[in-house]
Amino acid sequence: MNRQAQAAVLFLLGAALLHAGFTDLYLRYVKAGLQPLLLASGAVLVAAALATAWYEWRQTKASEGDDGHGHHHEGHREPRVSWLLVLPLFALILVAPPALGSYSATRTGTALQEPLAYPALPASAGPLRLDVADYAGRAAYGHGRSLAGRRIELTGFVALDRAGTPYLVRMALNCCAADAQPVKVGLTGRIPPVLQPDTWLTVTGTYTARQTRDPVNNGRIPFLEVTSAKPVPVPHDPYDETWNN
Repeated sequence: MNRQAQAAVLFLLGAALLHAGFTDLYLRYVKAGLQPLLLASGAVLVAAALATAWYEWRQTKASEGDDGHGHHHEGHREPRVSWLLVLPLFALILVAPPALGSYSATRTGTALQEPLAYPALPASAGPLRLDVADYAGRAAYGHGRSLAGRRIELTGFVALDRAGTPYLVRMALNCCAADAQPVKVGLTGRIPPVLQPDTWLTVTGTYTARQTRDPVNNGRIPFLEVTSAKPVPVPHDPYDETWNN
């Protein structure tokens, strides 16, 4: 590409990053904490594009002044196929990819790790809302000591293993969607008779000592004794960033 084309591509890429950073689109690619870096990168690319275009304009004006006539000199034509590089940028802007779901969850081993500590849980008259990873860590490694006698509320999407056992899952991010791994909680008790994979549910239940092993990596999968379940919309941020903190 010539410099004008390079400037155009840089500008489009920077604009795409700014668009993603100022909307919820970036949450499909990276964790929320990286939003400032994403916006900064977009701003730098836009600035570089404008500087490149300005430099090219100055060079053109200088060349016209040197020949004294202002004749336009034909440069080397770049292949038009190089503009196909712009297509992924339009895809980034126009098509938001779906968050990773049950297909990835059933083919990837659980990312559950033993927590370094178990912070005190708040007192609550109603159900205690926990992240899937928080409940899973306390249930699998803390043996439910902080959960006994509490009604627990979890939100995640449904995944079914080969035997039909339902799991409530959240995909955990370390940095971006490319390294996402599932944290799984098995569901038992009053489970809805028909469960569709990738359906988002908020379930209420109580701790149970039942556990199983993930067939992919032999990791621990604790269970929740479900007392009620209801479908919910996909959340603002479908990924869980708390599991490795």
